Amino acid sequence: MNPVIGITPSINEDSHTYFVNIDNMNAIVQSGGTPIILPLIVSTHNINQIADMIDGLYLTGGNDIDPTLFNEEPHPKLGRINPARDEYEIVMTKKMIEKNKPILGVCRGSQILNIALGGTMYQDIYTQKEGELLQHQQNAPADHSSHYIHVAENSLLSRLVGKDKIKVNSRHHQANDKLGSTLMVSGTASDGVIEAIEGDSETFVLGLQWHPENLINKGDESSKNIYAGFIHSCKSK
Repeated sequence: MNPVIGITPSINEDSHTYFVNIDNMNAIVQSGGTPIILPLIVSTHNINQIADMIDGLYLTGGNDIDPTLFNEEPHPKLGRINPARDEYEIVMTKKMIEKNKPILGVCRGSQILNIALGGTMYQDIYTQKEGELLQHQQNAPADHSSHYIHVAENSLLSRLVGKDKIKVNSRHHQANDKLGSTLMVSGTASDGVIEAIEGDSETFVLGLQWHPENLINKGDESSKNIYAGFIHSCKSK
């Protein structure tokens, strides 16, 4: 049986609906997993039941995150937030960590992973991070890799991609800052922006600031290997 992967959706507040970019679903299916969209219902019973049912958690990209979750006031450049989604994803992330189950987070998902474990983030890298930055909100198609990242030696990410430098796409104005407990940096852009984080245990816990789901359909080997590694880790649980 394929491992069941719980995917966190975005929320359309106007139509009161959940939605997930099809690339996220396809990336899981192509890699041998069975995706299900999770209901954003926060209750101890539901969280426990869902965490028991799924083999891995996939935290997707999306809107900005409430800064009060890491004890900051909202910055003028903070975009639209969805408190219900923030709360659910943080609670579910903590529960999956507690159960030693695999987690893969992309873009916003990487930041949620960090905040759930006590970290902080830049609400807007262009006004809060010192130094000249790269173009992290690329003026290019979503499936175009626009800049390089440097991969930390002996990291999970390094074992997955087999390289010390890879090219990624980029669509974000927020990024992780101080890391939460049990996390380490495994990828950085040339301007110092954190591009990948991971757990320090044997359980697969990986957060990526870019969007490999857009790259896998173009045959990007690093993206294929990342999803394959995630699904393989879910099979072994």
